[in-house]
Amino acid sequence: MKVGIVASFNRPGGNITVVNPSSSLYSAKRLGLLRELVPTAALIGVLLNPKYPDSATQLDDIDEAAHTVGQQIHVVNASTEQDIDAAFTTLSQQGIGALISGVDPFFDTRRDKIIALAAHHAVPTIYGQRAYAVAGGLMSYATSFTEAYRQAGIYVGRILKGEKPADLPVVQPTKYELVINLKTAKALGLKVPVSMQLLADEVIE
Repeated sequence: MKVGIVASFNRPGGNITVVNPSSSLYSAKRLGLLRELVPTAALIGVLLNPKYPDSATQLDDIDEAAHTVGQQIHVVNASTEQDIDAAFTTLSQQGIGALISGVDPFFDTRRDKIIALAAHHAVPTIYGQRAYAVAGGLMSYATSFTEAYRQAGIYVGRILKGEKPADLPVVQPTKYELVINLKTAKALGLKVPVSMQLLADEVIE
């Protein structure tokens, strides 16, 4: 709603409805998972793109969750490739113990660079897309795109049968996936608890 695509989740209005893989809904969960894996991290960084409309919501959720558990966070912003380099330099200078990478289309286009910088600076990082963990990132917690596509297919069928998009509520995600890359964890000197491995939907070895 914040970007003006729909009037409300229950009544989108106009001629559009969506399956919403909203990142803000699981930002707090990613903080919790990162704290579980790196309990010694006194300061956790948050990498965000301020030009992405959803980043403010992501930060609000992380900030609220951090305040609840007494976790200190340090936010760095990046909206260009040069900003990403500078952000990791700042995080290193600040001595952060772990990092939450915000969900953002621009970051997705620089995925390999972000993963490489996290490895170079030895920063345990959690991401908002499975593709990051598959590509060598430490861990991801995200909406299941398979489930989102399935829901989208159901809506397409209903619309083709005559229902109006304006009358179809925005579908909120109900299935999330935790992916852990054990090879990356080992390189960072982290031991992933068996309980967390059992919780994961996919463990990459």
